[in-house]
Amino acid sequence: MNYSSLNITIDNQIGIIQISRPEKRNAMDPASWAELDQAVKELNLDDNVRVIIITGREKTFVAGADIKWIHDRKPLDIYGLAVQDVLLNVYRSGKPVIAAVNGYALGGGCELALACDIRIGCESAKFGQPEINLGILPAGGGTQQLAKTVGLAKAKELIFTGDIISAEEAQRLGLLNHVVPDNSLMDKVMEIAEKIARKPPVAIKMVKIAVNESPTVDLSAGLALEKALQAVLFSTGDKKEGTAAFLEKRKAAFKGE
Repeated sequence: MNYSSLNITIDNQIGIIQISRPEKRNAMDPASWAELDQAVKELNLDDNVRVIIITGREKTFVAGADIKWIHDRKPLDIYGLAVQDVLLNVYRSGKPVIAAVNGYALGGGCELALACDIRIGCESAKFGQPEINLGILPAGGGTQQLAKTVGLAKAKELIFTGDIISAEEAQRLGLLNHVVPDNSLMDKVMEIAEKIARKPPVAIKMVKIAVNESPTVDLSAGLALEKALQAVLFSTGDKKEGTAAFLEKRKAAFKGE
């Protein structure tokens, strides 16, 4: 597919989605959200990709949604193209998704980062859910994912006030895994992505399923799911390769089988 709002590159089993709407500070409209949804789906189907990175162009990750689009939306439009649905697909991606937050991540941009598995930001990155200032709420999963990430009280404060926080504060709250100098962001992101890409892909997928479900089920159900996923992994070629490599004192070559 040809994309007008995204740049897609694949290198060394890593797919990079760069959001490219610099004239709008990478603010997203219906077409760009639909493109992001399609790009994540396509990379999930590509056997040459084991890890997905999402980043932005020109010192902005995503500065939220296009305000003109929000201004013109009618109540039932939320049941057409919903940002929530796109970001749920990012969250459920069978392949790990890393957010490389290279600047402002506001509104839908903050929610996009929250939908990713790992978040790495540069020192100049900023985060916030300022939707309250427009008379609306964060409906891309922000009321749910932010609370699970930073805690209920802090999520309420950030959403009630619309305050924008620094990368340092975001890391302290658990919103960022790492903060690095601006010129080192992609080096750090690629270091982690390449490390994950060398791991067994089926096991990574099963781990993600188990961990994503952990907040939604009680301990007994979570342990039952964990056991079932482990049974699946016991049947894989990668399990045989990983254990054989360990016993033979060599590096494993995982094929995703």
